[in-house]
Amino acid sequence: MVDELTLCNYVDMGLFRARNIDMPRVVRMGKRKKKKVQFKVDKKCRIVRTYQDFLKFMEEHPGVPVVEMDSLEGRVGGKVLLTLHFTVPQLMLAFIRDANTSQSVIDIFNRLYRELQPAVFCELFQVLLGDNGSEFSNPNSIEFDAEGMRRAWVFYCDPQAPYQKGAAENNHTLIRRIIPKGTSLDGFTQEDITLMMNHINSYRRPNLGNKSPCDIFTSLYGEDVLKKMGVESIPPDEVTLHPSLLK
Repeated sequence: MVDELTLCNYVDMGLFRARNIDMPRVVRMGKRKKKKVQFKVDKKCRIVRTYQDFLKFMEEHPGVPVVEMDSLEGRVGGKVLLTLHFTVPQLMLAFIRDANTSQSVIDIFNRLYRELQPAVFCELFQVLLGDNGSEFSNPNSIEFDAEGMRRAWVFYCDPQAPYQKGAAENNHTLIRRIIPKGTSLDGFTQEDITLMMNHINSYRRPNLGNKSPCDIFTSLYGEDVLKKMGVESIPPDEVTLHPSLLK
């Protein structure tokens, strides 16, 4: 006394002489595709944090440093990068995560908060601008520390408007020169990613007066802060922006 689905499973397991090909309906239906796991986004997180709110905030607080945050995927469902781009010195940090979740982003900010100490963190990460991905959908945990003290302001770009954080998008093209699009990130460690970013941040830019982001960041915040973030400058003639760097 079993149901039809159980009998079909028995046939599929090869317990009988009958095979799936003997059952036209089974052949016609085929196997169901697994649904892609999607993380829910709390739409309320955008209240008073829209791009228009960001522009108004910057108008009221001119000169406040902005950090653009974004995610860079490799293989779908695999490891993913969190990138944090300081728009003025054009320096970018990147952290590898096992999954593109909001908790993984919060953990990274908490770690930076501890390692840099509150005063330095609050100076560097005053304003954070991200997209509408689910990994940024818990802004309160980024904006406030465990004691409820404000440490940053989070804002969101408009939907389908990546140009509103174009500085980070442009810098991603340098990452793609080392890790081409579609390459799985599963085989890389944080040490690999840090090495890659050291070379990118040491790459001299014409729009920076032929200086590197490391040079500009050091002049603004000091070499000690750079070292606390794990960033090391690479000599210009040793900078490599090619996949061979990580092989």
